[in-house]
Amino acid sequence: MAIRSNSGDGRTRSSVSIVFIVGLCCFFYVLGAWQRSGFGKGDSIALQITEQTKCASSANLNFETHHGGSLTDFDNNEAKSFEPCDDSYTDYTPCQDQRRAMTFPRESMIYRERHCPPDEDKLYCLIPAPKGYVTPFPWPKSRDYVPFANVPYKSLTVEKAVQNWVQYEGSVFRFPGGGTQFPQGADTYIDQLASVIPINNGTVRTALDTGCGVASWGAYLLKRNVLAMSFAPRDSHEAQVQFALERGVPAVIGVLGSIKLPYPSRAFDMAHCSRCLIPWGANDGLYMMEVDRVLRPGGYWVLSGPPINWNNNYVAWDRTKEDLEEEQRKIEDTAELLCWEKVAERAEFAVWRKRINAESCPGRQPETQTNMCKTNSDDVWYKMMETCITPYPEVSDSEEFAGGELKPFPERLTAIPPRIASGSLAGFSINSYQEDNRKWQKHVNAYKKINKLLDSGRYRNVMDMNAGLGSFAASIDSPKLWVMNVVPTIADILTLGVIYERGLIGMYHDWCEAFSTYPRTYDLIHANGVFSLYHEKCKMEDILLEMDRILRPEGAVIFRDHVDVLIKVKKMVGGMRWSTQLVNHEDGPFVPEKILVAVKQYWVGGNKGNTEE
Repeated sequence: MAIRSNSGDGRTRSSVSIVFIVGLCCFFYVLGAWQRSGFGKGDSIALQITEQTKCASSANLNFETHHGGSLTDFDNNEAKSFEPCDDSYTDYTPCQDQRRAMTFPRESMIYRERHCPPDEDKLYCLIPAPKGYVTPFPWPKSRDYVPFANVPYKSLTVEKAVQNWVQYEGSVFRFPGGGTQFPQGADTYIDQLASVIPINNGTVRTALDTGCGVASWGAYLLKRNVLAMSFAPRDSHEAQVQFALERGVPAVIGVLGSIKLPYPSRAFDMAHCSRCLIPWGANDGLYMMEVDRVLRPGGYWVLSGPPINWNNNYVAWDRTKEDLEEEQRKIEDTAELLCWEKVAERAEFAVWRKRINAESCPGRQPETQTNMCKTNSDDVWYKMMETCITPYPEVSDSEEFAGGELKPFPERLTAIPPRIASGSLAGFSINSYQEDNRKWQKHVNAYKKINKLLDSGRYRNVMDMNAGLGSFAASIDSPKLWVMNVVPTIADILTLGVIYERGLIGMYHDWCEAFSTYPRTYDLIHANGVFSLYHEKCKMEDILLEMDRILRPEGAVIFRDHVDVLIKVKKMVGGMRWSTQLVNHEDGPFVPEKILVAVKQYWVGGNKGNTEE
């Protein structure tokens, strides 16, 4: 089909659009045929999409399926070939490697924090999937069932048997929804919290779960339209965060230690600790001060377990009354210093609410006498936590929410975020924010037309590597998926606060390092301008190998960048066992920005070494 360069000819634009859509239609026709789920049976969704989108395959793509394949099947003479890592690296987390962790101090959980390998110790090989790996069950079945082959670790089924965390049943793990503080189920526990906290009306949308276990609290909040960012350290209990992500629940490897959490100030509507073993009363209230930093004015903090209701539980907890009473006293004193109001204490949980502004804080000392933080509360990457109180934004009266009041979700998703409306985010106005939304709605509409799987339930865990204002995530918002919005730490403007004001979640990260997650935890990755942003900052292969590590077999990647950059990316991933198709921008071939779509082929370990259970 010949395409003329007359930009004013509507028929020419239509021809360009048809070429674009047909080209990617062919690509995703084969993508659909590759899907696997459950116990290795064909994915019924993929088969339906295949029937709906039959078209001729593009000659420059190898669409052969590789179920049960090994890396030795791959042959690419043009690209540098990356070999498979030893099978012992199946669950490798570079910056939370257990062997390296044990060389760091144990005080303040420093050894559990991020400690990334130097360049000379980095792996330049492909992390293998375990033998028998299959695509996780679609949501919501994945909330309750995970294939044993994907996370073959049974210790939690024994250690937490009476608490209903997880049970092993033949070839699957079943998650009954229990937790240490809610053995009768997360739903019942959340109902109890909802009697105190407005969980069900959209007021509470973003939540932080510290020490999350297998993230059942976050999993059951999802049906109430609450999106939780859950975290726990690597292997305090074996594979807990890995289980959470296999279930399709947002989670990262993380810990409250000595470094600030990778989230902006005023991010979360609710924070939660259920027997999370964090010493809240220690270090002059340092950890509560960090929660206060990320908690939105008017937000809630839930503490469930010790020392709450210590009078009735001290024997079961094997602690003295005096010890527990002193611990609660310290917590109460710090909460008062932070200007949190205690709104409830029932059974074994207590709830505090952060006041809406500094004007409404009774008895708070003047700032000249109180240790208020002087540093940028959003500049947190590898910054040490401080024993100081994050100041509220200024208000004009005592009824005003500091930083701006948010609308209930889902209105919040499309409303003008307070950071934009107030002009406090340099470089962005209301008009530029609205234009960004329109642009990404257009981009995502094109993605949906050419990839029928995008909102089919096939992709559950989605990552946006360079999220900007979160408009990509807002445009594909669906109960079938969630998006981890990553704002690179080298970005000119730190926009993560806006993303949270929209009712979305995300974190700061530097893509020159590994992400805080297990291998095979994302179904779809969106990389907009990532390689242009990181040009000469670190090696392209470091970023691509990390993407390969965290992408599930047969997962997809959408790159959007300048054509010269994408040609280099395409060549490099040719040696990584990815199949690719480079296509034009949806506005036509004369736009230098192009789209590279890739699918990671299915292959498992077994060629070298052994993967231990």
